[in-house]
This record gives sequence, C-alpha cells and structure tokens, in this order.
Amino acid sequence: MTAPLRVLVLDDEAPARDELAFLLRRDPRVGEVTACAGPTEALRILRETEVDAVFLDVQMPGLNGIELAAVLGRFKEPPAIVFVTAHDQHAVDAFELDAIDYVLKPVREERLAEAVRRVLAGSRAAAPVKQVAVERGGVTRFVPVPEIRYVEAEGDYARLHTGSGESHLVRIPLAQLESQWAQAGFVRIHRSVLVALPYVSELRVDSGRCSVLVDGVELPVSRRHTRSLRELLVP
Repeated sequence: MTAPLRVLVLDDEAPARDELAFLLRRDPRVGEVTACAGPTEALRILRETEVDAVFLDVQMPGLNGIELAAVLGRFKEPPAIVFVTAHDQHAVDAFELDAIDYVLKPVREERLAEAVRRVLAGSRAAAPVKQVAVERGGVTRFVPVPEIRYVEAEGDYARLHTGSGESHLVRIPLAQLESQWAQAGFVRIHRSVLVALPYVSELRVDSGRCSVLVDGVELPVSRRHTRSLRELLVP
C-alpha cells in the first residue's frame, strides 16, 4: 500500500489556505498536511521536512507561485507541484515547469481528489490549449482562449463569443472543447453551451428556471447542470 502523501499548502490568504488544507485532510490518501502563508516560510519548511507535493497559489506578495515552482524544480528531489489559483492565464507557464496539475478556485472536492490521484500516479494533466485557430475569408487568425466568454454549438460546429463582441465559427465538437478547456475554467451549462466561469457576473433563478449573465448576455442553464453550476459559483 502506498504511504499517505505528505503535503505542503501555500496560500497567502488564510480562508483559502484553511479550506484547501481541510479538503486535503479529508482525502484518505493524504497524511500530513502543513500550511504556510508565504514562499520564505515554505522554503524553510521544505529544507526541514520531507514533502511529497506542494499545493500553491500563483498570486502572492514577493516571490510568486510560478517563480517558487522554478526554484523547487532545482531541488535534488523536487516535490510534485499543483497550482491552486483563481487565475487561468498562468496555466501554460505552470505546465512548462512540469506542474502535475492546475486547479482553479473555487476548489471542488472531486477536482482536488483528481489532483491527488495525478500526484500519486506521477502523471501530468494535459497542458491547456492557449489559443484556437479560426478562419475567415481565407485568413487564419489565432484567438487566445482567455478572450472567449462562452461557446454555443451549431451542428457540427461551435461558435466562439469573445469579450470584444466578435464571434467565430470553428469545426470542433462542443464536447472536445469542454475537455480541452476545462483547465481554463470552461464548464457546460446546457447541452449546447459552454461558459467561462470567470466571466459569469450573475446567477439568476426565476420560477425554477436558472440562467447566467455573461458579458451582458443571459444564457439558460439546463436542469441537469443547475446543481453542479450552483456548487461551483456559490461554494
């Protein structure tokens, strides 16, 4: 039987740090969990204690999470790195540093369990797609994924709606985009709609019907996806 994981949690915000440590301690595959608030304290702990994995935020005062991960990567036996952050724009940098996983806040227990599984397996998640190629009038443009607010299925195609108000039609199934862009915070709210969670400004419930507001556009949420979406948006 594999020994329980020894984990270090690093986040400068106490509520987020405490919640993450609490969820990790609930996982039977995790043993000792140490929590700290800053990179300097983390490095001291890592010099004095054997740790299997570090779950850390990106945005921190002083040395940020990406810079700290680069330092840890130079250790003789570096710990596994899992980023836990509210910001998806650093995902590509994280995977270039051989991070095991990149988990977006608010953290769901089942998503964290998957990160623990990847640490134990020593396998990395696939790096998220940074941009998508769209064609119009014989010209191919590359649209950054963080600029996309929501996606609607149109038969065998998907229509991408961006923050600038533009839309682009691509021949990619919605299910494929859902899988590829999960790390960037995209979730399905309807059989024909994906939304980027960071851009959901309102969750509306009226007469039992649920919808979300994204960039001023109201999008319906199916009954099937209402509960999981509420758990993501209202932890």
